[in-house]
This record gives sequence, C-alpha cells and structure tokens, in this order.
Amino acid sequence: MATTAKKTGTASKANSKKTTGLTGKMEDSEFHKFFVDELKDIYWAEKHLVKALPKMSKAATSTDLAAAFEKHTQETQMHIDTLEEVFALLDEKPAAKKCDAMAGLLEEADSIIADTDKGTLTRDAGLILAAQKVEHYEIATYGTLKTFAENMGHTDAANLLQQTLDNEKATDVALTEIATGYVNAEAAAE
Repeated sequence: MATTAKKTGTASKANSKKTTGLTGKMEDSEFHKFFVDELKDIYWAEKHLVKALPKMSKAATSTDLAAAFEKHTQETQMHIDTLEEVFALLDEKPAAKKCDAMAGLLEEADSIIADTDKGTLTRDAGLILAAQKVEHYEIATYGTLKTFAENMGHTDAANLLQQTLDNEKATDVALTEIATGYVNAEAAAE
C-alpha cells in the first residue's frame, strides 16, 4: 500500500509539472531554453547546408542528382526562413550555434568528392549517401523539435517545424529514387 502511494504521489508530481509547464512562464523553463538552443543548432546547420549544396550539385555526374541538389538548395533557404519565423513566434532573435553534427556531415561530403573520380556514378552514389546522412539528421532533429514545441504548447511553431520535416522526408525519398533508379546499379558496373 505504501508503494502504491509513493508511485501515485510521484505520478501526481509529474503531471503537475507537465500542466504547470504549459501554463507557466515557458520561456523561463530549462526545457524551453534547451529547445531554443537546439533551434540555434539546426539554424546553423541549415545556413551551412545551403552553401554546401551548390558544391554537391556541381560535383554530381547525373543531371537528375544535380537538379535534386539545386531544388534542395532552394528548399533549404525556405527552411532557414521558416526557422526565422519560429524564432519570431518565440520572441527570440534568430541566432546560430555551431552544429558539430552538420559540420562533420558536410566535411564527409567534401571527402567523398575528393576521394571519387569526377564524372563517375560512384561519385554520385557517394554524394547520395552523404546527402541522405544529412537528411536523416535533419529528419531526427525536426521531428524532435516539433514534439518539443507541441509539449510546450507552441502550436504555430510545431506546425512550421512539421512542414520542414515533411519536406526533409520528401527529399530523402527523392534521393532514394535516384539511387535505386539507376545510380547504384551503374556505379556497381563501373
């Protein structure tokens, strides 16, 4: 009986904290500060990705892959604009904090370009690999940030983050289609 009371008391405290978090001064909470810090991280990531994608497009052999990178460059600029809207909704100034994960992924993309021969589909297969690693990182990040926003009652921010998440997922699918459509098979035959 005492164990049940302890568990119930703990659950009651957890529920109380959850309710208070939605109705209290959210911007003062550690969770909100963490959320904003992670927005700064992905903001840095997107700002650096938008600079890296044209280089990846130029390095691509396939016109389909080059076009996909060009399209995603435009979409990435929209992601930056969307993040700036999210910052505004939170009454925060858009600011970037170095994203070590994206820095490493972009460094890896540069290595793939350096380590593969120009004009080969092996290079394209490598570029798709690098780009999908980026997409999967972004999908994980935007999915989590959207959930954080929902848990804090930031509905408008969550909706904007969902739009970007949907776009990142669509880009990943498009890259898979190029890879499985012909790039991987032709790279294997080189």
